[in-house]
Amino acid sequence: MNPDLAHFAARLRGRLAGSSDAISASQFSALALELFALQFRSNAAYRKICEARGRTPSVVEQWTQIPAVPAAAFKELDLTSLAPGERTAVFHSSGTTGQKPGRHFHSADSLAVYEASLWSWFAQNFSGDSISPIQNSKLVVLTPPPAQVPHSSLVHMFETFRQKLGAPASAFVGRLENEGVWALDFAAALNALSPRASSSSSPSLLLLGTAFSFVHLLDHLVAQDLRLPLPAGSRVMETGGYKNRSRSLPKPDLHALISERLVVPPGNIFCEYGMSELSSQAYDTDIQPPASGLRSRVFRFPPWARVQIVSPETGREVGGGGTGLIRILDLANVFSVAAVQTEDLGLRCGDGFELLGRASAAEPRGCSLMSA
Repeated sequence: MNPDLAHFAARLRGRLAGSSDAISASQFSALALELFALQFRSNAAYRKICEARGRTPSVVEQWTQIPAVPAAAFKELDLTSLAPGERTAVFHSSGTTGQKPGRHFHSADSLAVYEASLWSWFAQNFSGDSISPIQNSKLVVLTPPPAQVPHSSLVHMFETFRQKLGAPASAFVGRLENEGVWALDFAAALNALSPRASSSSSPSLLLLGTAFSFVHLLDHLVAQDLRLPLPAGSRVMETGGYKNRSRSLPKPDLHALISERLVVPPGNIFCEYGMSELSSQAYDTDIQPPASGLRSRVFRFPPWARVQIVSPETGREVGGGGTGLIRILDLANVFSVAAVQTEDLGLRCGDGFELLGRASAAEPRGCSLMSA
């Protein structure tokens, strides 16, 4: 294990515990440049990319100049500072059958940073300054359990939430079918969501899943002419993803159907944006009405990650209000590559961004496509 990276990871975990404290622009830049220098020295595949672009620690002066690696490169290269014997886990990117998945390697130290990052930002977004409302909620997850999909970063995230909340393993009501297809156990899902399953000790419920899993659940409820009113204060989080797994619904229609069948206020339905190549996630818990009068869902990453919206043609950051590809520098990616170029289009909205969808030339992906 690289001792300098391990030391950086330990320091960063200390910062993650105080996620409500913003990291200033100068602090973020200093940390990003430090991490870039460490990754340049210890990550051979990344170093070759940087050298080919003429971007080395001796010439890079700002975090915005740190070379970003396309997410697709994780399919072809071992973009990691971990030696083969140190790689205790690997998360695969999602994709259609036959596509080569991207690989994000992890060690015990790497997973510790990842789990600290995801839990801290989730707790802050869903509980404000207090975690107690989450800890008093019942958890239901519309995915297979981690033992069935060990290479899914999404399910690892949900399992971390389950452990932090003290929920039983039965919180997962999905299953893995032939050819890696994710399906719902409708009987288990309806039993977990039924009013009789609630108790005074769990006054509210957290319901988590991909967009396609919600479509499967909602279509079943419609076919059975059922409504399952969730307890007051319950919250729903969907993570997107439809391809080849269900009919697609525009987000407003999906959320309207969730509100109708589960009797959840629209303001209690949230979205998450993440990918296996990252260690931090963005949430849209603050929905802002833009000048047009239409409501837009604005995603924000935690203070230890920054977003740029860049031109697909030039790779340069677009001006305010411009549309481009989403580029993320995630300090929690300590042992891989901090700067990742996605294939998703976004629109800058203040300190956040609106997700517009996939670039036209990008391969389809999404958590709905995950295979074991």
